[in-house]
Amino acid sequence: MDKKLAILGAGNIGLSIANGLTVSGTFRPDQITLTRRKMHLLAPQGKTGFHVDLNNREATARSEIICIAVEPGQMDSLLTEIRPVLKTKKHMLISVISGVSLNSIKKQLGKQIPVIRAMPNTAIAIRQSMTCLASDDNDSDAMNMARQIFDAVGQTLVIDEEQMTAATSLGACGIAFFLRAIRAASQGGIEIGFQSGAALTIAAQTALGAASLLLNNENHPEREIDKVTTPRGCTISGLNQMEHEGFSSAMIKGIITSAEKAAGLYKKCH
Repeated sequence: MDKKLAILGAGNIGLSIANGLTVSGTFRPDQITLTRRKMHLLAPQGKTGFHVDLNNREATARSEIICIAVEPGQMDSLLTEIRPVLKTKKHMLISVISGVSLNSIKKQLGKQIPVIRAMPNTAIAIRQSMTCLASDDNDSDAMNMARQIFDAVGQTLVIDEEQMTAATSLGACGIAFFLRAIRAASQGGIEIGFQSGAALTIAAQTALGAASLLLNNENHPEREIDKVTTPRGCTISGLNQMEHEGFSSAMIKGIITSAEKAAGLYKKCH
């Protein structure tokens, strides 16, 4: 891609985006500017070819694609800071901030700048993100550009903006939920006799295999489960015990709770 990208607020998710885009070859490090208030935390990236800067306005001025990855409470002041240098025919914005609507961003900008909301997850660093996208015009050049960017680092799905809070919980927070499930499985493995390293390897690869079965075969999970459950077998016994202990219910409740929390993050700042 021949455009320049500025990631304003290069914390965990911002750096994951930068790493994924360079690993995929979509951007070279010297095409990406990273900003952060604690500049010393970007020293490693500066040594590997990324531009690092404390000045969001200057980073915006020399880029065409602006990815906003600050905390919700910093959004308003950041938009005020960069608004003077945003140009209608030059820039597009991609916001990965939970709870901040397209209308709110555009209202603060007061300019006809294309805005895309994106919700990736940290697996973007290894090109395995699930990224949900939303905009006012899903057929726009800006949306096509956003899809091109995020398709290079995982899978994308264009959704209605009203679903972005749900995407935050299921897709972004979901990374932690599934990691916790893998950790629990590995702890069970230790309990039945494996060393911790072996238990974690088995649990993680098994989880990867399970996800790959669903994505490759396009089956419902229960169809794949039926293939490994036999009458009076050990698999169904384990599954039923997990359900008795509230496994599915706990996961569902956790996703709902995270969605409720995400919906109020930006509102609490006003």
